[in-house]
Amino acid sequence: MAILDVKNLNLGFNFENGFRQALFDVSFSLEKGKMHSLVGESGCGKTISAMSILRLLPKTAQITSGQIIYNKENLLEIPLKNMQHIRGSKIALIPQDPMTSLNPLFTIGDQLLEVIKIHQGLKGKEALTKAVDALDSVQIPCAKERMKAYPHEFSGGMKQRAIIAMALACNAEILIADEPTTALDVTIQAQIMKLLNEIKNSKNTSILLITHDLALVGENSDYVSVMYAGRIVETAPAKEFFKNPKHPYSIALLRSLPSERGAKLETIQGQPPSLQQNISGCRFHPRCQKCIDICVNEVPRLDNVGINHYSACFRN
Repeated sequence: MAILDVKNLNLGFNFENGFRQALFDVSFSLEKGKMHSLVGESGCGKTISAMSILRLLPKTAQITSGQIIYNKENLLEIPLKNMQHIRGSKIALIPQDPMTSLNPLFTIGDQLLEVIKIHQGLKGKEALTKAVDALDSVQIPCAKERMKAYPHEFSGGMKQRAIIAMALACNAEILIADEPTTALDVTIQAQIMKLLNEIKNSKNTSILLITHDLALVGENSDYVSVMYAGRIVETAPAKEFFKNPKHPYSIALLRSLPSERGAKLETIQGQPPSLQQNISGCRFHPRCQKCIDICVNEVPRLDNVGINHYSACFRN
């Protein structure tokens, strides 16, 4: 059962020299209690797609069409004051850089209590108990004492745990984790992903994971959507995706992963297009080894190629 549906989302940016489209008919669903990964190269549109869900977009951004359905409501149509209630309490963001996401002038406890006060309406001992429980639930030792600590007294992994605690304290149904392990070392990355999986399984929380790390996806995700230059080119259950990728871009990504010791890594020739480039047809065709004439002129649809498996390629 889908808790969130992004349907045919189109978005662009207004520049001095005109409007440039960045997202093209982006569609994907987030199932209740599942982790769905949005993957692709840097700049492909992963983060701006996630920020569209929260309606936290730069002033130059403009959504031209599409729907984002949550609890039978289109989030793109509700008043901003209603969105302020949904952010944090229903849909929470775990940002990319925990180092800069906490205010250095306030204690961890003060910031956590502020979130609880705003989104849960709790005060006093009730709020304090909720805050300590939240820190304890993300495995921060001596949670009550650490409430008095300032962000600089926390390691990167501890900061990320504190941010996750804020989302848990508000009982968010959906976590949007934007590259949540990028700034962390490998050992801490594994701990954070283990924590997110425990939250998903114990609380039936839905998680949208934004990442370029396919190894992370393979170990943790239930579903995968691959983005290229603003389009979803493939969506599938994670196990099926890694076993039987269909889109040439997906296949190329998986072939670029390290496999055997000493084996030569394959690369994807060329560069992703910039916003300023107008590319007709399939946006991957300039780099695709399977390109045929139709790819240059027509945009392939995201068609069914298996059970819950979709690919946007004329060669499928």
